[in-house]
Amino acid sequence: MARRFWLMKCEPAAYAIDDLARDRTTGWEGVRNYQARNYMRDDMQVGDGVLFYASNADPSGVTGLADIVTAGYPDPFAFKKGHTYYDPDSRKDTPTWYTVDVGFVERFPNIVALETLKSTPGLEQMVVTRKGSRLSIQPVTRSEYDIVCRLGRRR
Repeated sequence: MARRFWLMKCEPAAYAIDDLARDRTTGWEGVRNYQARNYMRDDMQVGDGVLFYASNADPSGVTGLADIVTAGYPDPFAFKKGHTYYDPDSRKDTPTWYTVDVGFVERFPNIVALETLKSTPGLEQMVVTRKGSRLSIQPVTRSEYDIVCRLGRRR
């Protein structure tokens, strides 16, 4: 299967690119949106590229790169009573929620701010640049990924 590309959002107060650089890999647990879950469960594969996006930041934007290192599997926290992400309706034999593991690739020297994404030719159709786009996991085209990488690697 061909390599796919994604944008994954996280608030820096919860987990930032520097945390991923330190940890090297992390589970992307706690996603509780069905479309984002479907991407993790059905579409994300080992080796897919990830634009790591800091949301609700000043400024919000892409801070670096990651890769999918483990394809979708049931979110273990959905079964852990008392945990923030516990879901009493999710069963181990029929899980509702999924996660993937991501691995650190690169931290950009400067954030590629949302405003830059919106004003860059070739990114006009990028999901994150569309008004009202709030989904935490979004598909990205190879071309969009390459453009953002060039922007992010500028000094």
